[in-house]
Amino acid sequence: MEEISKIFNKINSMIAVIITSLNSTFGTEWILFAGYLVLNILDYLTGIAKAKFTKTESSANGLKGIIKKVGYWFLILVSFIITYLLVEMGNKININIEFINLFAWFTLACLIINEARSILENLVELGLKVPIFLTKGLEIYQKIFEKKVNEIVENKEEK
Repeated sequence: MEEISKIFNKINSMIAVIITSLNSTFGTEWILFAGYLVLNILDYLTGIAKAKFTKTESSANGLKGIIKKVGYWFLILVSFIITYLLVEMGNKININIEFINLFAWFTLACLIINEARSILENLVELGLKVPIFLTKGLEIYQKIFEKKVNEIVENKEEK
């Protein structure tokens, strides 16, 4: 019994270290990045299942999928770096462009929506009945995000 307790304590300690590290790196928003990672993995796994089910499986397509996922992570990294640098540059030249911070978050939001939609599409192709409100809801949510980004950009251009 004591051995199980030691293992349980080690696992809890490792989880605490991981969460603390994520929190110190990404702030309280780390859960958004972790959620996106989970969606990446689920999309890849459902994509593999779909390829096996439809007999269209190929290692080239699998590698292409992995490269795309890594590319999306680079896109997220670049969007956050760019927004940070532009805001800092704006501060140096006395121009308030804090709204640009939203671009990185909008990028992440759009990628989260795309991953979720892809997972649902894979599940449909596997023959699962996916509630229509999920697929339509994500479509509407994406349109709302795009509309909001356009409004922000247009408002800033007018000023």
